[in-house]
Amino acid sequence: MSFRLHLPRLPKLSIARSTRQSLTRVFAILMLLVVTGLAAVPAPWNKALGEYTLGLDLKGGVHLVYEADMSAIPAADRASALDGVRDVIERRANSLGVSESRVETTMADGHYRVIIELPGIQDAAAATKAIGETPVLQFKTPTNKVVADPTPEQQAQIDTDQKSQRSAAVDVLNRALSGENFASLAQSLSIDTNTKDKGGYDGYVSADDKFYANLIKTFTKKTKTGVIKGLYESGSTINIVQYMSHGTEEAVDASHILVCYAGATKCTSSRTKDEAKTIIDGLKTQATTTNFADLAKANSDEPGAATSGGSLGTVKKGMMVKPFEDALFAMKDGTISDVVETEYGYHIIYRVSSKSEPTYEFSHIEMPWTTASDVVSADPWENTDLSGKDIKSASVAFDQQTNAPYISLTFNAEGADLFGKLTAANVGQVIGIFLDGEPVTTPVVNQAIYGGTAQITGSFTLDEAKLMAERLNAGALPVPITVLSQQTIGPTLGAASLDASLKAAGIAFLLISLFMILYYRLPGFLAIVALVIYSTINLCLYKIFGVTITLSGIAGFVLSVGIAVDANVLIFERLKEELWAGRDLPTAIVEAAKRAWPSIRDGNATTLIATFILFTMGTSFIKGFALTLMIGIFVSLFCAMVITRSLLLVVSRSPRLKKRLFFLGLK
Repeated sequence: MSFRLHLPRLPKLSIARSTRQSLTRVFAILMLLVVTGLAAVPAPWNKALGEYTLGLDLKGGVHLVYEADMSAIPAADRASALDGVRDVIERRANSLGVSESRVETTMADGHYRVIIELPGIQDAAAATKAIGETPVLQFKTPTNKVVADPTPEQQAQIDTDQKSQRSAAVDVLNRALSGENFASLAQSLSIDTNTKDKGGYDGYVSADDKFYANLIKTFTKKTKTGVIKGLYESGSTINIVQYMSHGTEEAVDASHILVCYAGATKCTSSRTKDEAKTIIDGLKTQATTTNFADLAKANSDEPGAATSGGSLGTVKKGMMVKPFEDALFAMKDGTISDVVETEYGYHIIYRVSSKSEPTYEFSHIEMPWTTASDVVSADPWENTDLSGKDIKSASVAFDQQTNAPYISLTFNAEGADLFGKLTAANVGQVIGIFLDGEPVTTPVVNQAIYGGTAQITGSFTLDEAKLMAERLNAGALPVPITVLSQQTIGPTLGAASLDASLKAAGIAFLLISLFMILYYRLPGFLAIVALVIYSTINLCLYKIFGVTITLSGIAGFVLSVGIAVDANVLIFERLKEELWAGRDLPTAIVEAAKRAWPSIRDGNATTLIATFILFTMGTSFIKGFALTLMIGIFVSLFCAMVITRSLLLVVSRSPRLKKRLFFLGLK
């Protein structure tokens, strides 16, 4: 009896299925290589992903370092204030069109600094100006603090300075007393820029003059003209004074009504000149000494007339423009003038009363004099928690009555809460709004203001208000900043660095490829194929996530290539052991990847921990290195465990490639 062996069809189906799986894997890997390769290569067809973002050291640009002045900020709030500066400067830098700008902060040894990198910007002066133009907006309240006394060191310096300054002043006094021309001495030695060119001449002053009041009190009827007085201390100056003559001057108590028109100085009205003339003529026919104040409150265009009734207080010659002054001093007390035209518009003047006051003619030589106020700061205002960092938006608005432009502020949620509490705590008190250290408005708070809005009023032109609103929207700094250093890196130097880095990366890749192919043969070649795919995936991710590529970032990428090769080396070494143990090639590949995974996983996990620490705690270039290395590690795991393993399984099914020549350890 004979038997015939019939092979089942199942193995044939299994072989066919394996072939299809192998072809599917090869096709998927090839498609991945093609897609990522086309996306990675700079070309017109992949503009959707954008261009590579190059850092300052590769693209060229401006590197700036600013120091933040925290002297007015409590120590506990300085870190928050510095964060506010960083946020504002980031918005300001982005407004320059530098989307890949880098703004970082450092705090060390009492120094609070902001480091700014602006790739692609070559004009350091323009960049510094743009950043520095950002205004410092502060909300302040009057302080009740007493100015501190000078320290012993400060007092010693004051005494030394005063001794030298008094000696110099005595020398000038002696020269004047000996008959030397006083005007010539003033022209050569006085530090008063307002009078030195006039030989120190102050003209006639009244007895209540702020500078001369105390000196005049020492005068008697016998005081001779021409006498030289010295040394006369006043604030931060020491003076030699010449009393020249005395006389009288007329002081007039006056009021007026102003009706301005478009084109007149400081006039915000849109009315024509003829319309203004018609209005002022009508007011002239109505005006009497008893209703003048009421007419001024209802009709005068002078700022503040609604509360002052048009009163000018005491007016002396030289205080008003000439047409107004000529008309006023030609009038009699208790009379109302005809219509008077000046550069400000049309006026009606009411001369209420007048009196004669004694006047004194002086010249003086002003010289420096150091006092405690020059050494010890005496700021009458103190900062509040509310500042420019709390501004959400700023816009230009117009007063409904005067049509004058002002700036309307809207606070963010935190700022609205702070502003509400600030106004509630200061009802009946003044709150000062300071811009770049100067008060722009100091309103009295009548009631608590909730809702998160405020106004900055002042003598703004429309263009000034627009510019200020733009600058505030770009960000108002919570504290002042000053430039410590600025550096420009030219695009040529950046291009040279990029070329050198790419060349180094290319050489490293060739050496790794040569080693892998010579030592591991066919698996080494497949690892290089996976490494090419690894590179194209990395470059795609750099575009997708907008990674800024720097020299340190390129170093991180090259290092990650070595890490990617390490994973393949572990798999290949384990593959040799599995083949020596007698396993067939496909089974050995699966087991090698499975048994090598714990070592690969643990080794990369420790590297990722170190990389994460570098990224979160490092600065600028360190972060670039850490980020590219971190991305590279994740991609290398995918390439080693999926792509290299898949390629090995594909070639393991080819009888032509199952040779000792291609696989070490194969029997």
